[in-house]
Amino acid sequence: MSGTNPRKTVHLGVYDTLADWETGHATAWLARSGYDIRTVGPTAVPVTSIGGLRVTPDLALDELRPEDSALLILPGADLWDSGDDLAPFAAKARAFLDAGVPVAAICGATAGLAREGLLDDRPHTSAVSFYLAATGYKGGEHYVDADAVTDGDLITAGPTEPVAFAREVLGRMGAFEGRRLDAWYRLFHDSDPAAYEELNS
Repeated sequence: MSGTNPRKTVHLGVYDTLADWETGHATAWLARSGYDIRTVGPTAVPVTSIGGLRVTPDLALDELRPEDSALLILPGADLWDSGDDLAPFAAKARAFLDAGVPVAAICGATAGLAREGLLDDRPHTSAVSFYLAATGYKGGEHYVDADAVTDGDLITAGPTEPVAFAREVLGRMGAFEGRRLDAWYRLFHDSDPAAYEELNS
């Protein structure tokens, strides 16, 4: 990955049936803040989202190294709950966390992390607690009933919270901080017109 700064490169997992709507706020505003967004597929073969968008991955999962990245984002997808096709992405998330590189997972990706054992000892959230409980994981006591949760290098959220998910990602990556981060959230979550002035002041 010559020519890129690993501290400014964010990797987005892309795979068949990925949920288009879940990561758009996060990746768009990271890009506007100077991050290079690169897509990572199971292979380099194009994938198709739930919404029918075809995405050609920038690289295959086996090429991705934590030291080349500032963040790994894993969106939800039907495939997280229909077999083990995406288990290698959860295993890669483990490698990232072990290396001290943040991981952000939303919707079905949280179940993938649960199956990998990555939520057994960390505060986290998802769609609902019983969705994760069905994975057989051991982290039920650490489940937080919140729109999104950040625990150190791990961010989790449920499928109905793409804006809260982005808020946590943008804050963790320093794209927005303090009052500007709050204004960004109030603008996109609450449609607060006053927040627009604050965000752009």
